[in-house]
Amino acid sequence: MPPAPTSHTTDVLVIGWGLAGLVAASEAAAAGKRVVIVDQEPRTNLGGQAWWSFGGLFFVDSPEQRRMGITDSLDLARQDWFGTAGFDRDEDAWPRRWAEAYLQFAHEEKRAWLREKGMGFFPVVGWAERGGYTAMGPGNSVPRFHITWGTGPGVVAPFQAAVEAAESQGRITILGRHRVIALTTSDGTVTGAAGDILSPSGAPRGVVSSRAVVGSFEISAAATIVSSGGIGGNHDLVRASWPPRLGTPPASMLMGVPAYVDGSMLSISEIAGARLINGDRMWHYVEGIQNWDPIWPEHGIRILPGPSSIWLDATGRRLPVPLFPGYDTLGTLAHLRGTGHDHSWFVLSQKIIEKEFTLSGSEQNPDLTGKDVPLLVKSRLGKGAIGPVKAFMDKGADFIVRDTLDELIAGMRALPGGDVLDGDRVRLEVEARDREIDNDFTKDAQIAMLRSARSYRGDKLIRTAAPHRILDPKSGPLIAVKLHVVTRKSLGGIETDLSARALAPSGEPVPGLYAAGEASGFGGGGVHGYRALEGTFLGGCLFSGRTAGRAAADAI
Repeated sequence: MPPAPTSHTTDVLVIGWGLAGLVAASEAAAAGKRVVIVDQEPRTNLGGQAWWSFGGLFFVDSPEQRRMGITDSLDLARQDWFGTAGFDRDEDAWPRRWAEAYLQFAHEEKRAWLREKGMGFFPVVGWAERGGYTAMGPGNSVPRFHITWGTGPGVVAPFQAAVEAAESQGRITILGRHRVIALTTSDGTVTGAAGDILSPSGAPRGVVSSRAVVGSFEISAAATIVSSGGIGGNHDLVRASWPPRLGTPPASMLMGVPAYVDGSMLSISEIAGARLINGDRMWHYVEGIQNWDPIWPEHGIRILPGPSSIWLDATGRRLPVPLFPGYDTLGTLAHLRGTGHDHSWFVLSQKIIEKEFTLSGSEQNPDLTGKDVPLLVKSRLGKGAIGPVKAFMDKGADFIVRDTLDELIAGMRALPGGDVLDGDRVRLEVEARDREIDNDFTKDAQIAMLRSARSYRGDKLIRTAAPHRILDPKSGPLIAVKLHVVTRKSLGGIETDLSARALAPSGEPVPGLYAAGEASGFGGGGVHGYRALEGTFLGGCLFSGRTAGRAAADAI
């Protein structure tokens, strides 16, 4: 006979130890409740997906913005958020309320709360998702992307420290290698969870771990919080959820999150009575490159580009206005899915790459992650591409560096799928763009926008190269980068009210069940609507995790 399940009893059960789970657990413990945290991975993965992030956070009218000469307001942020979200469904009722609540949080309490926990922020505010449409269309009207000093690990650190302090005091129990396979219920109330105990694993952070089962467990809890993340590591589920408005799903994608981000708790929560909404809303990037030193399968890294590179589709045609680097992620994804090809291209100069290319991820930014000021000054303000970018130029399968345009085109055509590239079209596009650089009265919208970007001193300092002809030998060598779709975020999930209580299809709360983080669409079942403003994913985990932890504790 199999051994009897190990049993635990607690006040609050938190499923998933990513950022939202750590925040929820720390809040519940601070309220005096006993907490158990479970996760299917080894403890090396504490902090989850957030640990790997660039650490960008969305604030509204922050001191950092004001010091950079940026005028922001709650009204402007609300205009941008709702213009970007495009809420248009009946099930957007709670996401709309979460959006209003989160905007207030980002404008008022969020920064001070994080500062009290010891977090600091890079003084130059980034401008992501610039939009390029009208005032009421998608995009950030002003820079709002605040990089955490320490990147993703710096965001995770204060909450991990709080959880581990409570663990040492016996108020929190952390159970790694515990995979939930069911939420337990009694008369419609969620009473905890049951699942498999997986074999011990010493796998490093992010590396795929064994799924061998060595036992089982049961946990009884007065309140259960699902904070297990989204579906980005499960390409089959991504393709099954892919909406027609984004074209056909790519046959080939890179994975922007570890493989354990598998979406398994969503269906488990639905079986227990929760309503899943907005599953067709998702956030994937089109500037993905193959990691030359991968940690998980199909590991992709996203380029955070400045606005100067020429963006071409697989055949060599330039993307239409305003689908320029850094302007409209989902609009670009939808356009490229209509081309019939899974890749596209950046064409640029050495002068552009050394000023404008940053790679997303804590491990790709050792200066910011390590809080190394001398390295930061040398890498961000010095000559040449920063170290991690240079490594991709030298070793990455998607980078081509050549002295002439003919050589560059030949290198592009030599890569897999490059046979569809029309070299004459590439030359036409690059030469036409370069002619416009010499024209102060250009009709080229991208050139006008990059000149406008340099009116913001943050962009002029570290993010936007001085306008120049890409084919000017003094700006070379020439560089082409093959770009892939890289999966990242689910924008839908478990529907929740403003207390993070999971809701049933009837609209009533499921007793005993809460949800936070990406599993809840970062709040409400989809606080971002169709599109996100960037810097809002970690913030959504912080806000929804805090809400869930406090609400669960108050209800007991």
